[in-house]
Amino acid sequence: MERNKIKIAVIDLYKNEKNLEINCIKNILVDFSRIFENNFIYEIFDTRYKGATPSLDYDIYISSGGPGSPWDGQNSRWESNYFSLIDSLLNHNQKSKRKKFVFFICHSFQLIARHLLLGDVTRRGAESFGVLPVDKTDAGRIDLLFKNLPDPFYCADFRSWQVVNPDFKKFKDLGASILTYENNNGVPQSELAVTSIRISNEMAGTQFHPETDSNTMRHILSQKKKKDELRILYGAKKYEEMLRLAGDPCGLDLTHKTVLPAFLQDSLNKLNEIIS
Repeated sequence: MERNKIKIAVIDLYKNEKNLEINCIKNILVDFSRIFENNFIYEIFDTRYKGATPSLDYDIYISSGGPGSPWDGQNSRWESNYFSLIDSLLNHNQKSKRKKFVFFICHSFQLIARHLLLGDVTRRGAESFGVLPVDKTDAGRIDLLFKNLPDPFYCADFRSWQVVNPDFKKFKDLGASILTYENNNGVPQSELAVTSIRISNEMAGTQFHPETDSNTMRHILSQKKKKDELRILYGAKKYEEMLRLAGDPCGLDLTHKTVLPAFLQDSLNKLNEIIS
């Protein structure tokens, strides 16, 4: 690691399964390295498969999605080390002027909801998969992550699990807020899954995949097995609409270019202020 450069840790929770999302995260970081004149470096940690956990020496942490149940790591060494890291980061931010910034994606979002007891983490009745809308809360409409997106906006959503029945007292005690819910489709908000949260000024997370770009999403949707499944689940018309939104500059691509870049921009700006 080079001195005087901001250090980013990418926590890979894909359990050695083939995926495209880590590459999407890497591509976003490469773009930002150009904007910030190579003022930061990043390292990837295979946490769930190899048990590699970053130290507290990093400035920014991006914790990925991953396959399977958010409960299957219980009593495992990797999950114990992962939660110890999160606790250390929370403790650090309470005491230090130079903060640590963390973004949780999908599987990681479910883990942090479990760990902080923010709500019930349960299996969905049916898988949610595709380019789907999410609705902002009042807090989400002004949050730096989403304020420049329409309401609702579209995202890449791949999940068989969900965070429901949020514990509002716990949110209040932590100073946390819910930023988005899954699109209501006429369902009462109390029954909807939470799809993004802000834990603090430095930590936030999304149930969906803001890193997924249009090319990746079109590739996923075009796989014959997944295409057939989605046409059965949502119907041919909805499937065609997903394909359109995957390539629409005002659909998925807008979310890809907005959410994680906004988090990185804010984190890097605040860190550079302290360094300078």
